[in-house]
Amino acid sequence: MSRFSVRSLLVLPIIAAAVLANGRVSIAQAPAGSTPLTLRANSTEANAKTGVVVAKGNVQINYPARQIQATSAQAIYYSNERRIVLQGDVYVLQQGNSLRGETITYLVDEGRFVALPQPNKQVEAVYLIEAPAAPASPAPAAPAPFSPQSQFRSSR
Repeated sequence: MSRFSVRSLLVLPIIAAAVLANGRVSIAQAPAGSTPLTLRANSTEANAKTGVVVAKGNVQINYPARQIQATSAQAIYYSNERRIVLQGDVYVLQQGNSLRGETITYLVDEGRFVALPQPNKQVEAVYLIEAPAAPASPAPAAPAPFSPQSQFRSSR
């Protein structure tokens, strides 16, 4: 494993292509169609053989392609499984919706979060729900003209 410097910066879809040599990481060209997920942390370790990246301390994630921002104490990216496990006071924000928990797993291909709380606590999820659009009210119908004659027929 190679250790990156403090406040290291990774682009996760690219790091799987990293080549570890002489304790340094050389990042290859990003494949076409890939979108960057930026991860910042106090320390980061990457293993090119297993495709696992471990980030520790003040972890911050920004994934603009899916409008995701997250913070946690630790993050583990499993590049072969395309899964990110965030641990320790996790907060995720996506398009105004938020999720808090002790451990939150993000399944990249599914675009799905799985959240677990601390023991004897709960996960908190806040969702923005748009109010339904008010139906367009039709123009009021013109009232029928007044007729002094009865509208009822007599049965005689």
